[in-house]
Order: sequence, then C-alpha cells, then structure tokens
Amino acid sequence: MIPAKFDYVRPGSVDEAIRALAEGGDDAKVIAGGQSLMPLLRLRLAYPDLLVDVGGLDELRGVTDAGDALLIGARTTHYQLVHDPLVAEHCGLLAQAASTVADPAIRHRGTLGGALVHADAAGDLPAVTLALEATLIARGPGGERKISAADFFVDYLTSSLEPDEILTGIRIPKLGAGWGFRYEKFHRTAQSWATVGVAALVRRSNGSVTEARIGLTNMGTTPVRALAAEAAAAGGEASREALRAAAARADEGTNPPGDLHGAPDYRRHLARVLTGRALTAAAGA
Repeated sequence: MIPAKFDYVRPGSVDEAIRALAEGGDDAKVIAGGQSLMPLLRLRLAYPDLLVDVGGLDELRGVTDAGDALLIGARTTHYQLVHDPLVAEHCGLLAQAASTVADPAIRHRGTLGGALVHADAAGDLPAVTLALEATLIARGPGGERKISAADFFVDYLTSSLEPDEILTGIRIPKLGAGWGFRYEKFHRTAQSWATVGVAALVRRSNGSVTEARIGLTNMGTTPVRALAAEAAAAGGEASREALRAAAARADEGTNPPGDLHGAPDYRRHLARVLTGRALTAAAGA
C-alpha cells in the first residue's frame, strides 16, 4: 500500500528535532532507520502528519564507556552492536541478540532506539534490555528524563515516551566477572519475528547460582521478566537438572498471545523449554 500524505523535516540537532515534535503534537513521529515505522506507514497502521527524521544526527550514534555502564546512542544500529568491542566485552547478551534480528540488510539500517520505542513484545531487544536492567534516556522540552526498562514498555506497541520526547540513549550496566548469558529464540523462518525468545543472564559462584535474570519475548503485550524462574534458579546449584527445574516456572504470570504462529499453550511450552536451554548455556552447565 501507499502511505498517507505527511510532511517531512530533517533537523540538524536533537534540540531542533524536539522543537519539531512539539510543534507537530500527537500527529508527529520520529524516524531513524525506518525498519519498524515504514511497514506501519505502508499498511496505514500509522498515519502521522509529520515525520521528524533523526537519521543524520551523529550525536545519537555510538557506544561510550561510562565507567560502570555503557552509554549507547539510540541511533546505533544492530550491526554496530554486534561488532562493537565494548558491547562484546561488557554486555555480550545485547550483541548476541542483535545478531539474530531479521537479516543483514535490516541489521545495517535498524537502530536500537527504534526497536525499543517501537515497543513490540515480539521484538528481540526489548526483552534483552529488561534482563540487562537498562535505563533509557529521553529528552524533551522539559529536559532529560531517565526511565527504567521495566517502566518503559507500557502496552502493545506503546512506550512511556511523551509525544514531544526523543529517546537519545540507553545506559546498560556492565556485566562483571562470573556472569554468563544466552539468547534463545524459536521462529518459523530465519527472518521472522520470534514465536518466543528468552534472554538469560546467570551469575555463578562456587558452583551455585547467585543471581538469574530472564527476559521473555512475545509472552504478553509487553516484554516480561520470568520472575518465578529467576527466584527458583537463584541460590540453587548451577547444574543442568536444577536449572531446567527452575525453567519449568518460566511461563508463570505470563499472558502469551495466540495467533497463526502459535497458541498460548504452545508459547508457554516454548518458554519453558527455551528458558531451560538459555539458563544452562548461560551457566555453562
């Protein structure tokens, strides 16, 4: 289909972009790589009066060492996340998950910020930021605002960003010694959305699990933490048997969708199986 008519601006700075959004009101949208928004425009599921293109703003791009965390610009592409040495060293889960997104063409154009603001529970990276306990940084007319990943995703395709705010960066705490990670997902074809995905982090000490974090993809209207499985794994042995027993609780408290790709019960089964695989791989069991 052909998108509805809209106006277009390409600001030269973040401040200019914020002013353009404020002037456009609720009918303005930000576009960067366009890999999430363009399909919605073509299907007329989104029909903004104004597109604010931040694709040329280099200040929103790149990875910076911020001491105990990495600061990642919202315009940083999936390809950059996969190949950046700081990401590989300090939050490899993000690089691993980004490498599974769609295909090389989309990974070269799609951005981390775009994937998060799109807020699709079937997207890979929202669940990863939950597991990494990231903080998202937004800027608007009132200044800068920091939002935890747990509070950022509100509903299906809905984030907590205000209409006149722009996501400028993502702060991800570095993973220290003892942490292992794994992203597991099941999808029908190589380039399709995950039927279910699991982002797992495990911190080991003396053969036991001292902490586990699990983010689930496509198990509700937003990405969710598998809190029951996390609690079951923490304090237990870092063995295959113990971790798979903990994974049996991965679907507790979830509300998976039912569609052509899988019924809710099927997704619950996948969540348990994939969480078991992810936890054992993350723990090296």
